[in-house]
Amino acid sequence: QVQLVESGGGLVQAGGSLRLSCEASASGRSFSSYAMGWFRQAPGKERAFVAAITSSGSSTYYADSVKGRFTISRVNVKKMVYLQMNSLKPEDTAVYYCAAGNTATTDKMRYNYWGQGTQVTVSS
Repeated sequence: QVQLVESGGGLVQAGGSLRLSCEASASGRSFSSYAMGWFRQAPGKERAFVAAITSSGSSTYYADSVKGRFTISRVNVKKMVYLQMNSLKPEDTAVYYCAAGNTATTDKMRYNYWGQGTQVTVSS
């Protein structure tokens, strides 16, 4: 069982930066054994993959739309996952969700645990 709590969202101007954090509390299984992902959902749209990181942090994956602008990272000893977002655009506006699963994948169905989300709004 994993509980995830996101933070760090807010309102930012286009071109600005934000860092999202996801704090995990795991029972029965070590946090460091979970792959982690970030997804986002804009109003009226499906929840979409943003980034993922393997359990060790050795490999990362990104949606084409954020590649080169966003960076996912984790600190297992702190049970934390981060999403550094630079050069933000209005189309990045969405609720951002942290998720935990067995595999670092773009498929949201493969993630077992989800946070409650944090709103990111980018103004033009």
